[in-house]
Formats: sequence, C-alpha cells, structure tokens
Amino acid sequence: MPIVAGVDTSTQSTTVELRDATSGVLLGSGRAPHPVTHPPVSEQDPRAWWAAFEVALVEATSAADVAPTEIRAIAVAGQCHGLVLLDDAGEPLRPAKLWNDTTSAPQAQRIVAELGGDAWARAVGSVPIPAFTITKLAWVAEHEPALLDRARHVLLPHDYMTWRLTGRAATDRSEASGTGYFAAHEGRYRTDLLDQFVGRRDWLPLLPEVLGPDEVVGTVRRDVSDRLGLAADVVVSVGGGDQHLGVVGLGLGIGEVAYSLGTSGVVIAVADAPVFDGSGVVTGVADATGGYLPLACTLNATKVTDWTARMLGVDVRALGDLALAADASDDRPVLAAFLDGERTPDRPDATGVLAGITTATTREQLARAAFEGVLLGLVAAHARIREVGAPCDGAVTVMGGGARSGAYRQLLADLLDAPVHVRDADESTARGAAIQAAAALHGRRVADLAAELRPATTQTIEPRARIADVVRDRYASVAAWTGADRRARRPSPTTPKEHAP
Repeated sequence: MPIVAGVDTSTQSTTVELRDATSGVLLGSGRAPHPVTHPPVSEQDPRAWWAAFEVALVEATSAADVAPTEIRAIAVAGQCHGLVLLDDAGEPLRPAKLWNDTTSAPQAQRIVAELGGDAWARAVGSVPIPAFTITKLAWVAEHEPALLDRARHVLLPHDYMTWRLTGRAATDRSEASGTGYFAAHEGRYRTDLLDQFVGRRDWLPLLPEVLGPDEVVGTVRRDVSDRLGLAADVVVSVGGGDQHLGVVGLGLGIGEVAYSLGTSGVVIAVADAPVFDGSGVVTGVADATGGYLPLACTLNATKVTDWTARMLGVDVRALGDLALAADASDDRPVLAAFLDGERTPDRPDATGVLAGITTATTREQLARAAFEGVLLGLVAAHARIREVGAPCDGAVTVMGGGARSGAYRQLLADLLDAPVHVRDADESTARGAAIQAAAALHGRRVADLAAELRPATTQTIEPRARIADVVRDRYASVAAWTGADRRARRPSPTTPKEHAP
C-alpha cells in the first residue's frame, strides 16, 4: 500500500496527514505548534516550521503505525504571502514576515496610490495590501536594505519547506499569484513592478521557478531522507497555498463556494477564468489545479469568538450555545470585528467596535454579535465576488476549525438564506496536499483525483429566519465609520531595529 504525506504548515502549527495513495483513506496524523505571533508585527523563524514538521511527521507515522520508509510522496501546503529571505548558505536572513504582519501598510498604500487599483488588478490580478509579499519586500528595502542586498532566495513559506526537502527553489501558480509580482493570467513574473516599487536588481535568479499544478519538484535530499528515516526516492510535488489546497481537499468544482473559518476568515469561489477587482476586496489568485480562485480574506475570524468567550467567562462551545439562544430582534448589537486591524476591508490600523448596546443587551446577544461580526464581513465579500463576475452561486461548504461550531454553521446559513454543507474532511488543507502528492506519485491530474476523492457531505444546515436587513445595514455603517475614523488618526508606524547580520 503506497502512502503519501500531506503537510499543512499554517500560521499556528504544522499538520502532517498520512493517507493511502489510492483510496485517500486517512491512516494517521500529527501536529506541532509554531511560535505565537501578535500582529501588527507577526514574524516567525522559518526553521521553527521545519522543526514542527519533523515532530508532526514522527507523530503521524506513530499514529498510523507505519515506518517512514513507506511514505512514497510528499506535498506541502503553506500559509500564503509571507516573505522568507535566504542567504548564500540557505539560512534565513531574518524572521519571516507573515501574511498577517501589517507593518508594511504604509508601503502598500504608497504603491497602490502610485499605480492605481485598477492597474494593479489588471497587472497581477489583485490590488496589493499589507499581506502581499511585494509590500513586505518594499518594507525590507526601506528599513533593512543591507539584508535585501545579501538575499539569494526570495521565497514564500511553502517554498521554504519544499526547498528544505529538495534543495530546489520552486513554487506553484497559487502561491506565486499572491505575491503581487506574478501575473497568473499571463504566466509570468512582473519583475518590472519589483524594480519600480522595491528597487532595481536582477530579480529572476532570486525568485523560485513557477511550476504547473501537476509537476514534481524532485525527490527528497539524501541528508534529509537519512535524518527523517525516509526512502531515498520520495517524490515531492509542487505544493501550494493553504486555502488553495484546502479547496482541492474538498473536491470543489466551478461555481461552488467555501467559507474557511480559522485564525483568518476566507470566502473562496472556484472559477475557470480570472477576475479583476480594482477595489481590492477580491483577490484574483490562481488555484492549485490550473484554474482560478477569487477570494476575500479577513484577519479576524475564530480569534474574535475565542476572545469573546474569554470576556464572558465561558468556553467557545458555551458561547455558541448563547449565540443560538439569542433574541433575534432587529435592535440587537453589532460588532465590527476588526480586533487586530483588518485586511478586508482594508483597515490595517483599525480596532473593533461594538455598537447598539443598551442596558437591555443580554449576554446571548453579545455572543451572537461576535459570530455575526465575523460572518457579515465574509458574506459581504461573497457578494462582491459575484459582482466582479465570478461564478459563486453553487453549493456552500464551510471548513476550518470554526466549521466545528454549530453557531458558525447555523448563523452562516441564516445570513446566506441558503443551505450550508459540512464535508467529511476535518483537515481539508492537509488532505488536499496528500491528494496532490498522490496525483504526482501516480502521474495523474490533481483536478481529476480531487474530484474522484471528493469527501462525502456529513451535514447540511438549513437556514432559519433570514437575518434582517436592518442588522446588515447597521453592521455596514459601523464598519465604514470605523475605517474613516481610524484613517483620520492613524499613528506613525514604529520602525523596528534592523536585524543583525
């Protein structure tokens, strides 16, 4: 029985799933945490991801009761957008700036203002925000230019893991299209944009080669296979972004939509053609199978309900029970849940605002406001994806840690006034990576194998009474006020000290 490993190196942890390469059956899994980060400065040492991978791999092989030598292929999914700079020896020059590091907000504002949102969307499919790699490179060029001069590889988090496995600097369309300097619809790097907004240099040798969704990067390096106990000829496929391979794990098709509820919140549509949104709400990235994945991402999702549970002195399950028991009156409070700044809408310096509270406000209503505050922003983004022309009226699937919450599932169905589905894939990203690895092992198309192994629907949640328009309108007005207010009195960013060589 050939075994494949699907790796998900996310913001919070690394997960490794071992699966049967033919049937897709889960054999065992392991997980190890990453260092905790706190935006606006959100950085991690890339070597911590590798250390977590080693621990998670040992746990997975133990749980599956298999030897590492039985693993035949590996694929890595990673948190998107971050910046990894390596020197001549392949060592990180500084901690990686993660997607949710918002210190490059001034650089993002500058480059968008200079070129314009519509021009950026036409150039690379998306309007850069602080999450994008190009803004982080611009930050480094401004604050740590000596480190950028020493860089020999400019990678994303999943690229770094693949490089550690194979010794080859390679990436895929899904990851490259979220950098701000790769045009997926044209299949090329836009080094002219790097020259203009980061600085002129010979960029192409620094950037990873962009491979197709069904390509193989290579085999595991001998020193790595010896250390991990792997066979010498383990295949490493191209990998991809975490949300992108999550969609592969769910087997979603054109027009279907996924809501991913984790540290961040993401609403994702599957499309066969690119879309371009000059407003910047919709990120027009490529998917992991050869198509496109228009999406919108928020910085604040399950951490909002985690925080609310702590404030009310309950656990998250009890918070969900409170929310579902709330009086659904039109005058209940609303929460603009921008607790740590926000990405969609672009409010990097915003904080949360709870509006409409009175002495009659109940704990139940506060709990409901927390869940709705997370979901209302995503539902508005879903509407925007439809407006820019992407097909997104198919079945809705909810995934991620928040999908385990009955309150998130039910309130999402209520907000959409449509059924919401849960599929038999607790860890869809690691599952998607394993499917990609299996496709590489068997010489199959990832899209075909993902459709064959599409997980069954385990639950369908029907909507109850539709959320009143007055609640939507109040949320929209509070969110808009928050942005205008914060932008008017934005503090000057603190400049960290340059890292020592």
